[in-house]
Amino acid sequence: MRLERVFLVTSLIVLAGCTTTGGNQSTHNDMPAPKVSKSEQAQEGARIHTELGQTYMENGDLQGALTKLNKALQFDPNYVPAHTVIAVLDERINNLPEAEKHYRRAVALDPSKGATNNNLGAFLCKTGRGAEAIPYFQKAVTDPFYQTPALAWTNAGTCHMGMGDRTAAEDDFRKAIAIDPQNPEALYQIANLLYQQNDAFRARAFIQRFDSLGQPTPAGLKLGQDIETRLGNKDAALSYRRRLQSQFPDSEQARAFESSASQ
Repeated sequence: MRLERVFLVTSLIVLAGCTTTGGNQSTHNDMPAPKVSKSEQAQEGARIHTELGQTYMENGDLQGALTKLNKALQFDPNYVPAHTVIAVLDERINNLPEAEKHYRRAVALDPSKGATNNNLGAFLCKTGRGAEAIPYFQKAVTDPFYQTPALAWTNAGTCHMGMGDRTAAEDDFRKAIAIDPQNPEALYQIANLLYQQNDAFRARAFIQRFDSLGQPTPAGLKLGQDIETRLGNKDAALSYRRRLQSQFPDSEQARAFESSASQ
């Protein structure tokens, strides 16, 4: 069975802040509002245009998003969120050299941050540079303020799988699950890894945990069917197959079943 490789970029959340710039506003004691420095104004402009760029990108207006993100970097060339979002956009339009440049710039500007290291690692793995990527995932999880270390461990595991190192991959996935027992990607990946190693019994435990999350996917249902078939549980295998065909009738996995049945 082909391993489905999904590298996850840390979600960027740009926090909105309020900055008073009006010259005529005052406090209740008629004290003048604090002045905003030029650097603060530049960062605020970068923040606003980065948020606009994100919104445009989410709405499918990639050209508008690119314009806003370039404007953000004109305000503040060192604004890390702008580099991250424009890297994601460049990757989406397959401008990989520019994407890499911005991912690397984000890390250079904030080298200890978990999110920036995870994102660069994910990009390097997707572009076939697993050995170079792994240290970035390992760096990401050392950030005590990184909110999603399980994401970096999952990416590291997927990267190790692509490199053919199943032992390291299993160790990474287990670390991800220890941090986040409901991590669907890590649960699916370790179930798939164990199935490929002909350990269907242990694979079943993880695919059942994946299934219990209530977030079925065609790949997950197909893997569940394969595991139960290998274990000789025809009824359970049939249940997975029926769910796949009813919930995802147009999926590649469901069509493959239909094709084999018609032969």
